[in-house]
Amino acid sequence: MDDFKRKLSDYYNKFNEDKRLDTRHGQVEFLTSLKYIHEYLEPGDRIVDIGAGPGKYSLYLKKQGYDVTAVEYVRPNIGMLRAKDKEIRIIEASAVDLSMFEEDEFDIGIMFGPLYHLYRKEDKLKALSEAKRICRRYLFVTYIMNEYAVIEYAFKDNHYKEIKDRLTDDFHIDDPDNLFFHSRIEDIDELNRLAGLELVKRFASDGPTDYMRQSINRMDEETFEAYLKFHQATCERKELLGASSHIVDILKKKN
Repeated sequence: MDDFKRKLSDYYNKFNEDKRLDTRHGQVEFLTSLKYIHEYLEPGDRIVDIGAGPGKYSLYLKKQGYDVTAVEYVRPNIGMLRAKDKEIRIIEASAVDLSMFEEDEFDIGIMFGPLYHLYRKEDKLKALSEAKRICRRYLFVTYIMNEYAVIEYAFKDNHYKEIKDRLTDDFHIDDPDNLFFHSRIEDIDELNRLAGLELVKRFASDGPTDYMRQSINRMDEETFEAYLKFHQATCERKELLGASSHIVDILKKKN
């Protein structure tokens, strides 16, 4: 096992992604992402979930009757996914090598994870190009945003002095040894251009939610439903996108 895969496995052995998405604040991200995915799905679609993690999205969509293939790189996540559903198709593979799949084998691709962990631009482009090759219609890709990480970790959580050497003069996080890469809108636009992908729509899957997790988790049902409605009504607003913790690009191949 290479060092990077070992680090990822160690991280996901400790971090419970299912638990995060089951919290009130995690449900905002999950329900918002599903809302947009359903807008582009058609009956009988074949879906590939690249970087499926423990399978929150894969299993939900499979239960709705879609033909789902889960692609996952790290063993702890594969083990959790298999324990939940022994019949789901799981492929152990990296997002940068999907050579086991044919061109246009799937209708829709979901990539909610791999671009978090790939630091080098060439690896990101390879992952996007592979997903583009095997997906016929649309591709959903998630990024962790730079400004969110700086505001939340460096300043709100008061870790600035610990990480200041890993910040550029304009406060872009520059840390190749970190498991997470933090993006800006211009970084993502450049990747899409180089990969030959056309942006159909861009939305914040959680918007300001991560900044106010405790408040959201304490909300009564009526207030939470109103917050979710507010978020989904504003999650495409350009002035809010860069400060979200995550954004999702809906992409298609350029003609």
